[in-house]
Amino acid sequence: MSSSKKLSQDEVDALISSLDQNGSASGVGTVSEKDVRDFAFGEDDLSLLGDYYALRVINERFARLARVVFQPMLRVQPRISAQMPTVKTFDEYCEGAASLMSLSTSRIDELRGTKMMVIQPEFISALTNAYYGGDLGLKYMPRNEFTATETRVIEIITEGLNKILLMAWQDLMPLTFSEHAREENLQFASFVEGTETIIVCSFVVQLPKSEPSSIDILYPLQTLKPIAAQLRSRMQSEVIDDDLTWRERLEHAVMQVPLPLNVQLGKPKFSLRSMLAMEIGDVFPIKLTEGLSVIVKGQKMFVADIGEVGGTSAITITRKLDKSSAEK
Repeated sequence: MSSSKKLSQDEVDALISSLDQNGSASGVGTVSEKDVRDFAFGEDDLSLLGDYYALRVINERFARLARVVFQPMLRVQPRISAQMPTVKTFDEYCEGAASLMSLSTSRIDELRGTKMMVIQPEFISALTNAYYGGDLGLKYMPRNEFTATETRVIEIITEGLNKILLMAWQDLMPLTFSEHAREENLQFASFVEGTETIIVCSFVVQLPKSEPSSIDILYPLQTLKPIAAQLRSRMQSEVIDDDLTWRERLEHAVMQVPLPLNVQLGKPKFSLRSMLAMEIGDVFPIKLTEGLSVIVKGQKMFVADIGEVGGTSAITITRKLDKSSAEK
């Protein structure tokens, strides 16, 4: 029969006092309360994703290429730094979040999952001010919703950042985004359940004369599990080493340069006496011949015939002039 005797309060106090004085009992060291935290088994299992090496490479590439998205608005390339990916629940991410943020959700077709891009309202306000000639250092005033102009700016940069993100992923695997949705409050965003685990990829954007802002890209853990082995691999860059984005933007800018086009109908000759005697209403006949010269920026480029389309005068290009013919 076991003893039912219990320790008295004095004996309990003496036992605790001896532990505090000796610092250990039965050879087991004491642990400070600040070093102890709650842990639920299976909640923080990162073994499926290894050391995030491939994801870190993708984030660094995205940070390098994303600068060109903001350059047309800021007229400078901001400094963008990729932070280490972190794992937390969606509820933990929502804690302390602002009531107004740009939330863009897209479906990743190949992974049968979703991703969310979160942009802070201060950054949106700074971009809008800079885009329309304002000062980047203007203090942000909290609001309950974005203006129509800010909404358009959000659409422009979200579309650009999604294209850059696809380029950053294509070395690991080609992705496509569809079913785009936008929201302004995390409480109303259809992303994942609050208890689900997400991967948070944060990027710090440093703008001149203003505080650093952040852009977050959220991936549900379940979305990345099917490619866990690839995320553990030491990914080599074979596609993005050459900055194709800069080349494409340069080509697009060159192709948008406006050029004046003139058609030379004829070269009539008349004397100085006739020109001095010219009055309003005088008529000078011009003989139109086939093979009119089309002049682009002062240089003959094509040969064309004159005609009419839908009641409007028009020309038909019949031949392109080579360099020697254009100089004659």
